[in-house]
Amino acid sequence: MSNLLKKILVTAGILLSTTAIAADYPTKNIRLVVPFGAGGGTDAVGRTLANSAKDELGKNISIMNRTGGAGAVGMSFGAQQRPDGYTLTVVTREIASLPQMGLMQHNVDDFRLIRMVNLDPAVVLVSADSPFNTINDLIEEAKKQEGGLRFASTAAPNFYLMALEQDQNIKMNAIPYNGASEAIPAVLGKHTDVTMVTPGEAIAQLRSGQLKALGVMSEERISFIPDVPTLKEQGVDVVTGTWRGIGAPKDTPDHVIETLGEAFDKAMASPEFISFMEQGAMTIHNLNAEEFTAFVEEDTQALGQLIQ
Repeated sequence: MSNLLKKILVTAGILLSTTAIAADYPTKNIRLVVPFGAGGGTDAVGRTLANSAKDELGKNISIMNRTGGAGAVGMSFGAQQRPDGYTLTVVTREIASLPQMGLMQHNVDDFRLIRMVNLDPAVVLVSADSPFNTINDLIEEAKKQEGGLRFASTAAPNFYLMALEQDQNIKMNAIPYNGASEAIPAVLGKHTDVTMVTPGEAIAQLRSGQLKALGVMSEERISFIPDVPTLKEQGVDVVTGTWRGIGAPKDTPDHVIETLGEAFDKAMASPEFISFMEQGAMTIHNLNAEEFTAFVEEDTQALGQLIQ
């Protein structure tokens, strides 16, 4: 057999194999890599979405928590799996930030993005008896005393804070805490003056009146805290937050991506998933593959301006 014939047969075999995968998919259970620990917000969203999507796909979707490196370990692991649609990954905003900081080997180009699932803006929070009542009160004080206001930072660097500091030419004293579960008590206990987290992370303290929201960093007000104005309403053009979505390795076939996209569309529209997100004060923000890809490209550029 000539080398040319061998190459033709091998190529034909690959094409037939890919076609079979596309035509029959899925024929076995799927796993979803969550790059953060069990019990956290990203894990809960991933598990609930997987549970809602399994009925649409006719196969179980198991969760694999692979933690470390602020999400870098799990997302890099997911990017390196076989592109057959049987290992998916929850991708978060860290896929846009960590590679630019030299903290992650893989980047968004190593994935085919399937669907964006949710988008939560940051909200600026102070204690209920704080002297600050608007975002401009806070900014005015920050300009008076550079580095004097104590900011409870949930991450390092904190892109919520960096966006506000850059836009308003101010500087706060960022004190590091391990997430919102530590930052919120730091504000309540007067150890710090202000923090920024997503609404779902502070909804209990907001509803009980322990915390006061100075503004939400979104284009429009959100339904969970409708009385809280946006920063833009107050003349501060800062929009930022966090997001989650689903991706697959970059060479995953089109038909597989389309099948998964349709299943996740139905899952996000299910009563189970809607109820879960409402209870957690998290916003469903469904973008298709093309929209999600464009969104991440834009956010990557925006983060790059902060990182430089």
